[in-house]
Amino acid sequence: GRRVGRREARLGTGPGVAVRVRFAPSPTGFLHLGGLRTALYNYIFAKKYQGSFILRLEDTDQTRFVPGAAENIEDMLEWAGIPPDESPRRGGPAGPYQQSQRLELYAQATEALLKTGAAYPCFCSPQRLELLKKEALRNHQMPRYDNRCRNMSQEQVAQKLAKDPKPAIRFRLEQAAPAFEDLVYGWNRHDVASVEGDPVIMKSDGFPTYHLACVVDDHHMGISHVLRGSEWLISTAKHLLLYQALGWHPPHFAHLPLLLNRDGSKLSKRQGDIFLEHFAAEGFLPDSLLDIITNCGSGFAENQMGRTLPELITQFNLTRVTCHSALLDLEKLPEFNRLHLQRLVNNESQRCQLVEKLQALVEEAFGSQLQNRDVLNPIYMERILLLRQGHICRLQDLVSPVYSYLWTRPSVGRAQLDAISEEVDVIAKRVLGLLERSGMSLTQDMLSGELKKLSEGLEGTKHSNVMKLLRVALSGQQQGPPVAEMMLSLGPKEVRERIQKVVSS
Repeated sequence: GRRVGRREARLGTGPGVAVRVRFAPSPTGFLHLGGLRTALYNYIFAKKYQGSFILRLEDTDQTRFVPGAAENIEDMLEWAGIPPDESPRRGGPAGPYQQSQRLELYAQATEALLKTGAAYPCFCSPQRLELLKKEALRNHQMPRYDNRCRNMSQEQVAQKLAKDPKPAIRFRLEQAAPAFEDLVYGWNRHDVASVEGDPVIMKSDGFPTYHLACVVDDHHMGISHVLRGSEWLISTAKHLLLYQALGWHPPHFAHLPLLLNRDGSKLSKRQGDIFLEHFAAEGFLPDSLLDIITNCGSGFAENQMGRTLPELITQFNLTRVTCHSALLDLEKLPEFNRLHLQRLVNNESQRCQLVEKLQALVEEAFGSQLQNRDVLNPIYMERILLLRQGHICRLQDLVSPVYSYLWTRPSVGRAQLDAISEEVDVIAKRVLGLLERSGMSLTQDMLSGELKKLSEGLEGTKHSNVMKLLRVALSGQQQGPPVAEMMLSLGPKEVRERIQKVVSS
């Protein structure tokens, strides 16, 4: 009891705290695995403490705006099963949820900072700033603004304003930055004033920079905890100085270690295959993505595969998140997907949904080649799913060439079978007899046993060749599931027709 109480006090999640967290991407691109991971940790944290998960779009950099990205981000959060409680699409009590529609709030905050002298107008031209940067780089120094406009007298400012009524506004990095306790990285202090010049908080076009906008929004939206990528850890000092200057109480911060490739390199957005769209199109289940990105990270009591979202919420503990980068091995994704697909197959209502998806896939893959529309029968599809569960990684696998025999009849010539065994007619007769005798009541084990007996007393044909013969006759393929399973999948009527067709050809 007491330890948990202490933990909640440290996390700032004790009684009476309304937990509100936000995922705040900029719509400059589509949602990828790194973004999903940040959103997921925010979602889990909110649900663990009965809080709210907010989606806010940081679209103030109008030059980098990508059409359709905002819609995609929200679509993909819904696809992944972690929909926001408040968002541009859903609305909510703290809207609007797009920064470009909140310019009034940033202007008010800037005005307040100018009044107290915590901010000042900057009249430096882009050309001058560019020269400063080049000069610094030439001398192997970090580019930084030289605070030239910081100490102008009121007269100087008035004169400049007459000529240039819309200057940029900079924030004065005066006092030593406060230390803060990050919930993942522990105590931190970054003395930003010694490293960089005063940052721009309001551009001359009336749009805020990220630093001002995120502070103003987190304050007005009542954000209690900021869970974001560790690349923002160093900026937190600046944000805390802004909170101080505005007289506001800051939220708790927790910076999440980076999500990297297995070899420690950055996930490349240029590869294009880390976007959620790609995984959805490839037939990966949202659950398997949530599972793999939490499995390679930290924050959970134990890391077993196959966890669902409710389990992740129950097991999550922010104090268990470590500072180590999370190394993602995407080669394991099919294996994760296999487990989650098997779980869905074993749940009756989920299985019905899988059948509908499989019908669409078969239509799409074979469409006009379907000689027999009966293969779209839900009972047939359900039987295949139950037999092949645990062997396939994605639903899509069932429409790959290896499984085409389930949907269309293979073209197999008599010569192909004669090359395997001289006893084709005898074997065929025995199989047809077996089907007559047993009807529909066979299990896979019984059928395997019956097939073993089938080859007894055949001159010069081994059991393995009998199986090879049947496999080719039924599927036109050398490899595949066990013959007994193939026969069960296709059903006695179809097996009979395929064998008769080949024997008589």
